[in-house]
Amino acid sequence: MQIRVLYFASLRQRLGFAEETFELDEPATVADLKRLVARTHPVLEEALPTTIASVNREFAFPDQPLHPQDEVALFPPVSGGAEEPGPTLVRVTEEPLDFNALLASIVRPTTGAACVFSGVVRAQTSGDPPRTTERLEYEAYGPMAVSKLQQVAVEIRQRWPQVEGIAIVQRIGVLEAGTPTVIIACSSAHRDGGVFEAARYGIDRLKEIVPIWKKEIGPDGETWIEGTYHPAPGERGDER
Repeated sequence: MQIRVLYFASLRQRLGFAEETFELDEPATVADLKRLVARTHPVLEEALPTTIASVNREFAFPDQPLHPQDEVALFPPVSGGAEEPGPTLVRVTEEPLDFNALLASIVRPTTGAACVFSGVVRAQTSGDPPRTTERLEYEAYGPMAVSKLQQVAVEIRQRWPQVEGIAIVQRIGVLEAGTPTVIIACSSAHRDGGVFEAARYGIDRLKEIVPIWKKEIGPDGETWIEGTYHPAPGERGDER
């Protein structure tokens, strides 16, 4: 089916044009369209998580079905005078992690420092007895994982206001030993702007509240690795 897509404000400026037409297989939702837009136009990828959508001039939500000839508008939140906090990219993906692209997504003209942490599939784990890991299988509760990654980014900004850009990207699927699994990247104007501490907090908090699990697979079999964090009654995980 054909969907007409309109872009406004900063989205239009980044693209250099105001509208285009996409072909989607049925059934499809607003979220499916946004993913297609992100793949087609990487320059919009960091903005799409906070982009508002409308379908036929009515506000729309990610799970809203699309129909042939629908008109979908994508635009940033309406201006309210608040200062833009800086680029934020959160993602759960099966695609290989591109360090250079992720770093570029959080660098601004004022950026003078960036700290990048990456987890890697460990082939050998010390202990009694030591373990050999051939590969890990990562599974995520996708929509909730993205929501919690966004929460981690918000918490980082609250604790380190000088941080300019944040990228938190978790890879899922089957990953061989030596493969990067996650990237936490933070940028700021100076190296003393909290980027080291923010990146460390980001990975620690991700492992605490983001619903992502891993299964270790090795010559002795396979084991799901579980954590110990349990939210208290009424707790959203907003406070640490």
